[in-house]
Amino acid sequence: MTYRTSLTALALALVGLVAHPSAAGATADAAAPSVQWKSCPAYSDEVIRSLGVAEERVPDFRTLMKRLECGTVSVPLNHRDPAGRKIDIAVTRLAATDKTHRLGATAVLPGGPGGSGYLDPVLRVVLRNEEMAKLNERYDIIGLDPRGVGYSTKVACPISPGGPQEPGTLTKEAARKIYDAQVAANQKCGNSDPAFLGQLTTDNVAKDLDLVRTSLGERKLNLLGFSWGTYLGMVYRSLFPEHTGRSFLDSVAPPWTRFDKHIEDSAEATERNFGRMAAWLARRDEIYGLGATARQVREEVAKLVRAYDESPKTYTDLQRPIDGSAVADLARRNSTEWARAGKALAELRTATGTTAPPTVKELLGASMMVTPVPGAPEMQNMTMNLAVACNEDSSRAGFDTAWRTYQQLVKRHPATGRAWGLVSLCSGWPLPVQQATLKRSRGSLVLAGHLYEFMSVYDWTLQTRRAIGGTVYTVADDVHVSTTRIPECAADVVRYFETGRIDRGCAGSPIPS
Repeated sequence: MTYRTSLTALALALVGLVAHPSAAGATADAAAPSVQWKSCPAYSDEVIRSLGVAEERVPDFRTLMKRLECGTVSVPLNHRDPAGRKIDIAVTRLAATDKTHRLGATAVLPGGPGGSGYLDPVLRVVLRNEEMAKLNERYDIIGLDPRGVGYSTKVACPISPGGPQEPGTLTKEAARKIYDAQVAANQKCGNSDPAFLGQLTTDNVAKDLDLVRTSLGERKLNLLGFSWGTYLGMVYRSLFPEHTGRSFLDSVAPPWTRFDKHIEDSAEATERNFGRMAAWLARRDEIYGLGATARQVREEVAKLVRAYDESPKTYTDLQRPIDGSAVADLARRNSTEWARAGKALAELRTATGTTAPPTVKELLGASMMVTPVPGAPEMQNMTMNLAVACNEDSSRAGFDTAWRTYQQLVKRHPATGRAWGLVSLCSGWPLPVQQATLKRSRGSLVLAGHLYEFMSVYDWTLQTRRAIGGTVYTVADDVHVSTTRIPECAADVVRYFETGRIDRGCAGSPIPS
């Protein structure tokens, strides 16, 4: 659920070229870049609400924006050529409120790749809940837009994910058209500005982050990473162990960067979690009518996938027809959406009208049509997403491999496999493979893995621990990066940053009653 938004057109008034005074005990590097502090962007109430801020919290958001410091740090485009072309990294800081007992600075590492972290000190920390807000008492919270994203230097190329998609059963002929279109799009994008796109890697973002650290006068950075930000945290710790403080990484990425393996593991986890959903729906058969046992629900949903692939349905109020991939998408929802997804599946069993059933429209219509709010900051840059993923992906499947993988996914996972489509994201990407090297270090590290989720498979947490060390914190849910959203879990996160101690885990998001 990512989308592209336009940057605000507000002029940013330059108010200083000197970095904020160093924290007590921090060491200053004479060659370090300085932060060019600027006035922060101003947002309308409509934009603020579009960022997920509840109406009653809009005044709080505006109050926090008055505290937020905004600026840019100049870094080399190519860190192997520090005297060459420079680009700007947009950074923010929300200073600790208890300066007497200040413990340091914690950088929030956003997801993606391609996610914006510029407003994370406000949105992901202080406004998240009362427990997370406590982190800002003794820590400066640092946000940033990674290179290629938001207010940082970026480029854009046309993105056409997956090529032309025709509804219904995916034939080999149709798959070949999709594959060829993906290859053509990747080659056009990769060759549009290879000098810039070739420098979009996790390794380079980590090096940018360390220059942000020195520009802020911090001896160490503590890390709070989410999703792809967990991989960024791993790479940063590997490159700069002496400058890494406490690190909490939520929904841990694997310690490798193969897209085909990523999809294979995620697809298996998705089908497993659908088993939990099927059991939940079966216990409520009088409501959903999908079957009285988990097996019956599985069979009914797989039957729906096949039926809608054989005969896709077009609704006048939806942009795209509903086929088997849409049914499979409903089956892979996490537990926070089981009730609505179950209702949508039930509606599709008996739908006869020309307009979409209400819950189907609510869940699938929203995912098909996202309209950016004018003046909103860019929250996801798809060019950066593609470039980082493909610069680091050594699989880059040929058509025969991609087609065989797709067929295996559909056969092995009859309820959810159809949702993945052809595994060819990086096929034809013209730039060389660049993969980071992960290393162990003695620094404090917590890896938060979610037992049942598919976006960051729990086994990846265990693989990462074997690769780089750390302590596993188990969240007993299936919800991506939910740890800081649940007050009980968030309290553990804050306690960890304050004391260095962590419990074994928390319950996470509750299953709906």
